[in-house]
Amino acid sequence: MASEDSDRAPAVESTDKQHDVLIKDNEVTTYVDEQPEYTNKWYDKSLLPGILPRYSDAISQILMVSFVCFLTPGMYNALSGIGGAGLSDVSLADNANVALYSTFATFGFFSGVICNTIGARACLAFGGLGYALYSASLLCYYHTANQGFVIFAGAILGVCAAMLWSAQAQIIMSYPAENAKGRGIMTFWVIFNLGAVIGSIIPLADNINNKGSSVNDGTYIAFLVLMIFGSCLGACLLPIGKVWKADGTRVIYQKNPSIKTEFYELYKVLRTEPKIIMLFPMFFASNWYNTYQQSDFNAGRFNVRTRSLNSLLYWFMQMFGSMFITLILDYSKLQRKTRAKIGWCIITVLTFVIWGGGLAFQLKFTRATAADMIIDFTDKSYGGPCFLFMLYGAFDAVWQSYLYWVMGSLSNNARKLTVYNGFYKGIQSAGAAIIWRIDAMEKPYINIFASSWALLGASLLIAAPLIFRDITNHTEIEKDLADSDETIQDIAALIQLLKKKS
Repeated sequence: MASEDSDRAPAVESTDKQHDVLIKDNEVTTYVDEQPEYTNKWYDKSLLPGILPRYSDAISQILMVSFVCFLTPGMYNALSGIGGAGLSDVSLADNANVALYSTFATFGFFSGVICNTIGARACLAFGGLGYALYSASLLCYYHTANQGFVIFAGAILGVCAAMLWSAQAQIIMSYPAENAKGRGIMTFWVIFNLGAVIGSIIPLADNINNKGSSVNDGTYIAFLVLMIFGSCLGACLLPIGKVWKADGTRVIYQKNPSIKTEFYELYKVLRTEPKIIMLFPMFFASNWYNTYQQSDFNAGRFNVRTRSLNSLLYWFMQMFGSMFITLILDYSKLQRKTRAKIGWCIITVLTFVIWGGGLAFQLKFTRATAADMIIDFTDKSYGGPCFLFMLYGAFDAVWQSYLYWVMGSLSNNARKLTVYNGFYKGIQSAGAAIIWRIDAMEKPYINIFASSWALLGASLLIAAPLIFRDITNHTEIEKDLADSDETIQDIAALIQLLKKKS
């Protein structure tokens, strides 16, 4: 095979496998001469060979976690996207979100430690139950007006969500091959948001004739059933050590984790890689603006059936936003560090164009006047605000997908990437807890809008040095193995032959 391409390096021996490595434009592509050493176990077999992947293939596991999130946070997003979780008392939803993101921030920062210790499967199954409990609390409130249960369920959901999103990040950032991380993120984001799109049909259909401000109890029952099923699906995930990546290698991870070693890894990352701190403002901003979009823009200006339609369109545009940015970030004809810079420039332009248009709309109303300016989708004035809300959805997907891709470009080690995501979700949730509390205090809409836009712009500037300087064309495998107890023999890994181009 090596003789067919003069650019390809000679075949080299790596323990029990042989690899050809193509060096082109400072990118490394690995060709595994042998197929992964599949066993006769059920998970190493395909129901339809040549058509469906084996259950142990990385893409199967990425699809699994995508459908778990389709049924749990995807449905939760559909519920939240109605504005005020479908409640007539938006302040109750705000206070529940304060509780949610307070516990999410606390546990999120250390969720990587927990996920690396107990495994992604346990985190997904446990995490899904929190979403079901939250839907149950809303159903209970509909019949009993028990506010305490809703706030308590929000706090529990914060703990559960931290576990679920830690497992999700570990899988979508470490399971794809290095040259396909964008596509792995895109696959997840499209399926996950398809859950929110389909979930949005539930309140839309259930409330199509409801011109009031709260949904019917059938909406909460439907979400509860789907979320319970999603939690059960999470228990079907394979352990990380049984997964094969598309290039024929195993995922790099910590084989013998403990709470002590994982806390040390968290400390080590902060001490030896302070560059990650430059992403912290982008993490902080990444949920701050959602409060304005969902609670102030959508819940503030539209009735419940129109909010349901808006929610469907918002999450639908998230699918296209993620596809747009990740296809650019995986464009193989450009070097990875070039793609990182292009992605940053695209997001910067979108930040000022979309939020500039948002300012023009926001200046037309205040929190005091919004109640007298409620819009229905049959109104002639609906088109412009609807299109703006769709752009907000696409922007959110671009921002989140780019952050995942940047973190995935810094390492291929599942253990380290889970720690990165712990920082991401912990800091993201801290910001969300603050802004939901500010919204519950009924601060002016324009203040919340301005703080969102300012955070986005400032955080891009702070992250620029890392993106323009520290993202390389290839992550050295020696660095990844240094942060685990695995060896080259354990993973039949890539052989790093990248040298300075002669």
